[in-house]
Amino acid sequence: MKINFDEGTNRKNTNSSKWDIDQRPDMLPMWVADMDFKAPAAVIRALEKRVQHGVFGYARFPDAYYEAEVSWWEKRHQYRIQKEWVGFTSGVIPALTAIVQAFTKPGDKVLIQSPVYNNFNTATTNGGCEVVINELKFNGDRYEIDFDDFERKAADEQVKLFILCNPHNPVGRVWGRDELERLGEICLAHNVIVLADEIHRDLVFEGHRHVPFASISERLLMNSITCTSPSKTFNLAGLKTANVITANEEYREKLKRQLHINGAQEPNVFGIDGLIAAYNEGEDWLNQLLVYLQGNRDHFISFVEQRLPKLKVLVPEATYLMWVDCRELDITSEELSKKLDEEEGLRLIDGGVYGEAGKGFIRMNIACTRALMTEGLERLERVVNAIS
Repeated sequence: MKINFDEGTNRKNTNSSKWDIDQRPDMLPMWVADMDFKAPAAVIRALEKRVQHGVFGYARFPDAYYEAEVSWWEKRHQYRIQKEWVGFTSGVIPALTAIVQAFTKPGDKVLIQSPVYNNFNTATTNGGCEVVINELKFNGDRYEIDFDDFERKAADEQVKLFILCNPHNPVGRVWGRDELERLGEICLAHNVIVLADEIHRDLVFEGHRHVPFASISERLLMNSITCTSPSKTFNLAGLKTANVITANEEYREKLKRQLHINGAQEPNVFGIDGLIAAYNEGEDWLNQLLVYLQGNRDHFISFVEQRLPKLKVLVPEATYLMWVDCRELDITSEELSKKLDEEEGLRLIDGGVYGEAGKGFIRMNIACTRALMTEGLERLERVVNAIS
């Protein structure tokens, strides 16, 4: 069935974090990473069926839950995992927190690659650990890994964990097999566990392919924990359902204990049914979504190139998040973000949120109708022109 992603859905007054955080009638939110599209029809049907049952008590995980997770890895990413490797948690953020707590002690260090999703930093510091930054190298068009710096940082005996963002938020890189293997071998050499956040794994554009970190070799598989969720792929963040995958039995037991301590293992009855329906019946919806998002991406880039020459857009290889270089403007990215909010009602994210290396950039969410995205670009244009 052909999906009309141009149709749009009014999300105001639905307790949406994205749309209802500000009650200004002209507010246009292009910040938090959720989509403005309805979930696949199969998911909606599954949730409606659950609602009609009328009883929402404590839930258990049926075999179908694990089978759907295992099947999705294989059909979408050509990698076979085992049911026993799968553990549930209420979200990737709780998983990050629990993994830091389980595999470090206060005073240890955690390695991250900046600019990167800000909750990597938060999970580390909340665990009493120190953040160590391997800054990504920006060559003007895309980001690359500074492997020499990475190895120097990983060699510190206090570094116990490396949090990998694959694909990378916010810079949109899809890391290649050679890059991932080199990172993994460095971590093995220095006894650093790899935590791979692969929540954006399904949102990869044509010409690129997501490589699951755990798929590279048996050695890297046994030294890693991977976090996944259907939330970004199918717009199901509110169902609070994610999985942590590890083949290492010792890691599984440590993590299971910590998730239990944190109270992050109790399943959401709707999340169970939502995941099963999404992974079993949502692939055609996803394929159509990716075509639409790629069209949004290309329109966004064309608009900026033609009408905002002082800005530079990095072409994302994955995610629905545009990373825009604003350093040629006469104001900071923080000041630009504030002006956009106050003068045009356009809310996006200042790149400085993702670390020092993100200053001078902004992040914009394009998982919305093309008309709404264009309106956001026109608001951006008015503010930038006034500055220029």
